[in-house]
This record gives sequence, structure tokens and C-alpha cells, in this order.
Amino acid sequence: MGFYEKYLLPKLLNAAMKSPGMSYLRKKQIPLASGKVLEIGIGSGLNIPLYQKDVQVTGVDPSEELQTYARALAADADIDVEFIAKGAEDIPVADNTFDSAVVTWSLCTIPDPMRALSEIRRVLKPEGRLLFVEHGEAPEPEVVKWQKRIDPIWSVIAGGCHLNRKPDQMIVDAGFRFDEIERRYIEGPKIATFNYRGIARLI
Repeated sequence: MGFYEKYLLPKLLNAAMKSPGMSYLRKKQIPLASGKVLEIGIGSGLNIPLYQKDVQVTGVDPSEELQTYARALAADADIDVEFIAKGAEDIPVADNTFDSAVVTWSLCTIPDPMRALSEIRRVLKPEGRLLFVEHGEAPEPEVVKWQKRIDPIWSVIAGGCHLNRKPDQMIVDAGFRFDEIERRYIEGPKIATFNYRGIARLI
């Protein structure tokens, strides 16, 4: 891991993920989680203060640098969080463990998002819910064209993030159905701000 990835990128990501539009969506979504919660891509822990106080959170993220921020937030918020420093494609947890799974702006970055969703499906209880907020492919062809052009460079400077994945389709293909889904832009450049927010359950 180079100097940029180890020291600069975590600080940049932590700052970028605090935009007003993203903060609004977090505040709308995260309090809906209940019981035993799996958070995929817990990152710097910006969701942690928004959880209900009675949840138990298991946070999965390969970045130990970002988890430094998250551990401090968990201590301040007095939320019970267990951290697992590894990717979401192989979660070391038994089947049917969690009541809720949370993924926010992470399916864009996970190297194998379909495998990660399969793992989420495995560890969720049959009645469990997947709460998600993701960005991805825009609805306008001209914006999509630019997303495709910029994505190879963007993914390098943004830690593997991709602009043009289709999180709604990926979630359906992984064997979930939507209880609700909202698709809209938030403020910022259109290439990076078309968001998908919703709740899904196992089929």
C-alpha cells in the first residue's frame, strides 16, 4: 500500500462522505436498523452516531486506517460495535445471524459486489432487512456517457470507487426484493451524485 492509499486517501474519503446530501440520507436511513446489525463498508464510522442505542453492530471494512476514525466515534456514541478488518466478500460470521444489514456508498467500491451481496444474504436472518444508500449509474444517457469515460481514472484516485455500477439491479440479482426504493440526484456533479436509497428483503 502506497503513501496516498495509506495516509491521504482515508482523510479525503472521510471528508468527502460528510457532504450535506449524504448526511441527510444517512439520517433518514440508519435509524431504521434494529437488533443485530451488519454494516458493510463501515469505513470511518459516519453512520455510527445515527444508530439506535440498543443495536449491536458488526462493522466490516478492509481499511484499518479508516477504522481508527470509526472506533473513536463508536466510543463517543456509546454504541456496541465489533470491527472486522477485511473485505465483504468473505464475512467470518455464521448463517442467519443478523436482523439488519446496512450498506452505504460501498457497493461502488467492493471489488466483487455480487459476492458481497451473496454473503449479506447468507448472514441475514430470513426476516432480515437490507438498508442501502448507494450511488451509481445516472438515468440520463449523456451523463452515463461521461461516467463511462471518467470511471477508469476516478476508480484509481477514489480508492476503487466506480461511478456507473447499478446497485438496484445488483441487489435484485442477488436475490432480494424491494420494500421501498428511491432514486434521485443529490447536490454535486451529476456523474457522482445519482443515489439509490431503499429497503430490501430476501426473496
